[in-house]
Amino acid sequence: MQASELAANQLIVTDLLSELQCHGVRWHDDTGLSRQGGAGPSDHKALTVGEHTAMIPILNRASLSSPYLARPSANGNATEILRDGQIVGQVSLPGVPNFYALTTADGTPYWKIATLHSKDVLATTILQHCVRMNDTSNACQFCAIDQSLKNGKTIARKRPAQLAEVARAAVELDGVKHMVMTTGTPQTADRGAAILCDSAAAVTAAVDLPIQAQCEPPDDDHWFQRLRDSGVVSLGMHLEAVTDEVRARIMPGKAEVPLARYFSAFEAAVKVFGRGQVSTYILAGLGDSEDAIAEASERLASMGVYPFVVPFVPIDGTPLANHPKPNNDMMQRLYPRIGTSLRRHKLHSDDINAGCAKCGACSALKRHE
Repeated sequence: MQASELAANQLIVTDLLSELQCHGVRWHDDTGLSRQGGAGPSDHKALTVGEHTAMIPILNRASLSSPYLARPSANGNATEILRDGQIVGQVSLPGVPNFYALTTADGTPYWKIATLHSKDVLATTILQHCVRMNDTSNACQFCAIDQSLKNGKTIARKRPAQLAEVARAAVELDGVKHMVMTTGTPQTADRGAAILCDSAAAVTAAVDLPIQAQCEPPDDDHWFQRLRDSGVVSLGMHLEAVTDEVRARIMPGKAEVPLARYFSAFEAAVKVFGRGQVSTYILAGLGDSEDAIAEASERLASMGVYPFVVPFVPIDGTPLANHPKPNNDMMQRLYPRIGTSLRRHKLHSDDINAGCAKCGACSALKRHE
């Protein structure tokens, strides 16, 4: 294949994945590989197009109105994606991980302790509870952290020894390359950093696996060095929204931690972890304007913080379940602007040691770097 043909093919794949991430897919069955509820890419299935694997929403109500339909191919070896009755692409599904078949000594299935994201990322929510989730006046309206627990898909607290056991098996049996540890925010000033330190230390003692930790900015910047010393190699502190108006409306409790604290924490964390090893999730479609997201991304990138911009996905059972899906045209305008900032400040997802931005499966941003 000539370079021009390869570039054109890559563009088709990028455009299709971006469309699917915004619209979702009407799925023909449930193979058991999708995620409902929880933190991270909820209501999603990992789909591979060519060499690219993406997390695509398929189980939420919003996907029922998607113009895209998935169905088995005639030979049954792949899944076709159709729009208006025309095949626009084929996707394949990663197989069920081998470590999912195992259980701990106390009978807990490994998949309740950590799950496979995309094709080679191990992910876990250590504390399946947040100090704000039981108060609707303070809760993040997009959050579904309690749903997987209610549905019996996880356990309330993952212990360090359990995480180490599962992580070792995921590396040995399934070739997992890096790990994401997030947590609900506890009622402590460290905002979960202490739990993450204990968990990361146990995993790194058991297996050579790069770890990204994710939490809100802790009360004291000394936690960043403690996280680094525990084995964490990358850090995520997620803004989700970038303007005060949207933060106050969508996540009133979390908005009590002001943007000024986030940016001072970013600056302190970059000094510990290095440029490009600190990142933040930004959910496009919550109400922030394109200019606001692009300007915040430029500011973050100039600090050495990777702005991981993803399309917002409405999750069933949350107050934003009926919130409009982001328009793919908006995402196609945003991605190149953010990509320009990344190139200007020499940030690239491949250089990140671990985490969501390195994986890139929840966004098409990686293809615009």
